[in-house]
Amino acid sequence: MKAKTTTTYSMWSLFRNCRKACEWRYIQELAPLERDHNLAFGTVIHKCLEIWHSGRDLGLVLDFIDRTYPNRAQEEDQKREWHLAAAMMKGYATCYASEEFDVAALEKTFEGGIVNPATGASSRSFVLAGKVDGVVRIGDEHFLIEHKTASQVDADYLERLWTDFQIVLYSRYVEQTLGIRIAGVLYNILVKARLQQGRGETEAEFEARRADLIAKSKTGKSSAKRRLPESDDEFQARLAAKYTEPGMFHREMLYLSRDRFETLQSELWELTQAFLDARRRGVFYQNTAFCFHYRRSCAYFPLCRADGSTNVIENFYRKVPPHEELRDETSFEEASAF
Repeated sequence: MKAKTTTTYSMWSLFRNCRKACEWRYIQELAPLERDHNLAFGTVIHKCLEIWHSGRDLGLVLDFIDRTYPNRAQEEDQKREWHLAAAMMKGYATCYASEEFDVAALEKTFEGGIVNPATGASSRSFVLAGKVDGVVRIGDEHFLIEHKTASQVDADYLERLWTDFQIVLYSRYVEQTLGIRIAGVLYNILVKARLQQGRGETEAEFEARRADLIAKSKTGKSSAKRRLPESDDEFQARLAAKYTEPGMFHREMLYLSRDRFETLQSELWELTQAFLDARRRGVFYQNTAFCFHYRRSCAYFPLCRADGSTNVIENFYRKVPPHEELRDETSFEEASAF
């Protein structure tokens, strides 16, 4: 009997949004060479939170951050993310010096059948697998904990959490895996500070500013001094102060509607049938409305625009087995397509 194909919510979400992008990633197994810095940073913070909630040892967390950015002294991107990750996790450890919950599981994986709602039979073609950030216990109830990094947390952001179908669907599978009832989801949101390290002035910039001040001065003189680059310690102090402000860390609890479980299971089944049909006919349609979703181009836009050119594939993509979120190594390939 043919083995069932492992699928993830990431795959079905992409298929729902754009079938062609799903074909590129999950059938052709192509992933872009260029990685999204925002997604990469979010993955680093997820790992930091896993380490923190495993033993609440900030030293281990900061050591991981140091090892993640080994070239920060030479590369500006690494230095910027190192500063932000270190300050964020120091602030998080201070903000949540004590917790309202007990950790029941971290980075929990699961696998289960995809059920036909009409017959109750499991799909003969697919299983659904995934990984959740954790399961926590508050009083007598269990909740999934979902870590998120965000540029800001406002009313619109919190309202959109209701549309997070992935975590609702995964709750059902975690219930089956652990044999416990999941009451809801605790969203653990960390806001990315927008502060930038002061770069100071070049000699030419200083002389230009000084000349301008002299020209405006009645005495024809200026006591201006050259602005020096902000040191790492000075910048970390500014970041530390920022992370004491209200709103830099936020937790939102949503209780699950059991009716939504059934709705999402039905939707998932319909997606499997549409996928089987598309694969059988070899037709995966493009959804051009998704090409610039979330105010950025889809990771496969260059490939679609070039009609699948082998030259574009060789220069901008690489072969990567799908479902990297299920593997142990820290990765963010799956999310980069959306």
